[in-house]
Amino acid sequence: MGFGLVSFQRVTVDSSIQVGVKGPTVWVKVEGKGSFLNSGNLKEFSREMLHRGYREFVVDLADCAMMDSTFMGTMASVALRLKELGRGHLHIVHCGNRSLQLLSGLGLDQIFDIHSDGTSAPECEALEQASKSQTLDSRKREQTETMLQAHEALCEAAPENIFRFKDVLDFLRQDLHHETSSK
Repeated sequence: MGFGLVSFQRVTVDSSIQVGVKGPTVWVKVEGKGSFLNSGNLKEFSREMLHRGYREFVVDLADCAMMDSTFMGTMASVALRLKELGRGHLHIVHCGNRSLQLLSGLGLDQIFDIHSDGTSAPECEALEQASKSQTLDSRKREQTETMLQAHEALCEAAPENIFRFKDVLDFLRQDLHHETSSK
């Protein structure tokens, strides 16, 4: 069975995310770092896949060196949306001890199906990076909005995270307010 053509590869200096569709399942393979730098693309891709009716998501962390809170919050927002829809799952496969500690520390083991093993994510063809016509200001605003939404999802997933991320949330909200009022 072949993989769908829906794919992108967001490459930064030390990371890439490959995505693909096989049957009813969306696959995401994280190589290097899952961070705020690639969370926006993951968010947009996941939103589109949810819109198309996909309800099973698999995130392969076999080659993931680390994840920041924005990236984990972006995954949490997908899982929370699936819960809101009343069906579907977000599965984490090849989850090593460090990744498990990070996810569990934020209470995300309560909303993700986490497995230490699993089938490898599909090989995906790379798609061109996001449009270069987008201005730096709009990219920064989008990145800030993604970070804010991701951290809000972390707080929704586990209320004790509100205390962990209060300063981050305040900073991001102020940053967005400053950008909006300075235009």
